Amino acid sequence: MTVSCGIDLGSRSVKVAVLQDEKILELKTFDTIEFYRNYSRRVEGDLRVDLSGLGVPETDRLVSTGYGRNALNLAGARVIPEIKAHLLGAIFQTGLKDFTLLDMGGQDSKIIKVQRGRMADFLTNDKCAASTGRYLENMANVLGVTLEELGRYWQEPVELNSTCAVFGESELIGRIVDGHDIGNLAAGVNYTIFRRIQPMLRQLMSPVIVFTGGVAGNLALRRIIESETGAEVVVPEHHQHNGAIGAAVQKL
Repeated sequence: MTVSCGIDLGSRSVKVAVLQDEKILELKTFDTIEFYRNYSRRVEGDLRVDLSGLGVPETDRLVSTGYGRNALNLAGARVIPEIKAHLLGAIFQTGLKDFTLLDMGGQDSKIIKVQRGRMADFLTNDKCAASTGRYLENMANVLGVTLEELGRYWQEPVELNSTCAVFGESELIGRIVDGHDIGNLAAGVNYTIFRRIQPMLRQLMSPVIVFTGGVAGNLALRRIIESETGAEVVVPEHHQHNGAIGAAVQKL
């Protein structure tokens, strides 16, 4: 029996997945700063992680991916690109071989065209926060609602023209002053994030979209993507841990 640990070193959170012979044993999420402060230390230039302190059983292999995979040089780990990790995780979780993978995390968004279980093409947006979880967090704060509540609204959206995270907040405040209903404003926010990813989706479109990352928990965005593209949207059970799962199932 082989026990594998995949660690997705994200900018906002660190996700850990432990699998035994392709069966998920543990899934954990840590704030990135907390993870580095409490569970890791530098030893001769390498980052050593106390897996036992994380509550992770002894593993036979360790694979890292994510935002900090190269800069941090995790001791004893094989490093694989984020694109590959997310592709492997999506295939493992859904069993699909032909789809478009949409991954939206805290700091970036990735779209991967998958054909016969292999990457055919991909696009990423890591230069603008307007198609990320951080954007949704900021807009939810402006509206005074939780992310869960924000994700309930997609009907009768207030038109928001700015696709810039910075200017978008100012525009949203202006719409609040105009007296628009919070639900309609929330729907407008969700449509704005869809418009930001729409050009990339259009280029790499498939009949099935597998939606992963923290933003995949936004129910409204799922509905918007389905209605606007006509595609079937599949959200894996462990959508937020998809990259860590993909790292763990990587064949050495």
